[in-house]
Amino acid sequence: MQKNPFLKEQSIWAIWVYRWGRQIEQRKEGIYKKILFKIYWLLFRITETVTGISLPKEAKIGLGLRIWHFGNIFIHPQVVIGEKCTLRQGVTIGNRTGDGPVPILGDNVECGAYAQILGGVTIGNNCKIGAMSVVLKDVPDGATVVGNPARIIS
Repeated sequence: MQKNPFLKEQSIWAIWVYRWGRQIEQRKEGIYKKILFKIYWLLFRITETVTGISLPKEAKIGLGLRIWHFGNIFIHPQVVIGEKCTLRQGVTIGNRTGDGPVPILGDNVECGAYAQILGGVTIGNNCKIGAMSVVLKDVPDGATVVGNPARIIS
């Protein structure tokens, strides 16, 4: 049993820095907040570089996020991710064009390795996105999608 998983699990580092950044945003304006933001930015960049996980504080991510097999995970700053979602290595969740709309993921969504969820799509609750799938259309609650482009298989 690990005594302190924080030291060994790189995904926890990224999630911790993300949550800390969200807490800083809720503070009253002032010099202390500005100093904390500078520290956050430095920690964010170090964590992003070391782990390959980009979870910007601007994204809205519910509690219970799990990241398995860290690395090459990029989340757009405007993305909304529900509670108890799982991301695996290589997942990208973002827009298709520079200023285009971004995805919204419901609760309990599982994203397989190297899945890409792009554009203004909505992924329902309790969905599974297969490994290496490219999701460009909405996915209803409880569906499992695979392929490029992703199609519903159950």
